[in-house]
Amino acid sequence: MSTESNKTVVRRYYDEVLNAGNLAPIDELAVDAYIENDPFPGQGNGRADLKARVAALLEAFSPCTFTIEDVVAEGDRVVVRWSSSGTHSGSFMGMPPTNRSYTISGIDIHRLTDGRMAEHWHVVDQLSQLQQLGVLPSQAPAS
Repeated sequence: MSTESNKTVVRRYYDEVLNAGNLAPIDELAVDAYIENDPFPGQGNGRADLKARVAALLEAFSPCTFTIEDVVAEGDRVVVRWSSSGTHSGSFMGMPPTNRSYTISGIDIHRLTDGRMAEHWHVVDQLSQLQQLGVLPSQAPAS
C-alpha cells in the first residue's frame, strides 16, 4: 500500500471511529491480530481489544473529539499529532466521572499491514488531562 493509502486508513480511524463514536469500521480498518504497545490495564491485543479500548474512551469522555494536527507517513508507519477535547462523563479505569472538561495533545504511531492498522504506540499528555479533570493538583506557576 502507498503511504497516501495508509494515511487515508488512519484518518478514517479518527474520523469514522473516534469522532463518530462508531466501532463498526474497526473491522475493516484493523487486522484481527492488532498489537497495542501501550495498553490500558487489563487490555490485551487483537481487534476485539481495540474495540474495547475505543468503547472505554467513548463511554468515559463524552463528547470526545480528536483533531488531527499533522499526519506524516513513511513506509508502513503513519504518525499522527492530534489534540483531543472532551468531558469526563463516565467511569474510566476505576475513576468516577468528574464532569470536567479537558483539552490535551498526543502523538500516535500506527504500523499498517496490507492497508490495515496492525500495531500502535502513543505518547499522550495524561498529566495535563488528570490535572484538568481535578484528579491531580495543578502545579503552581513559577515565581
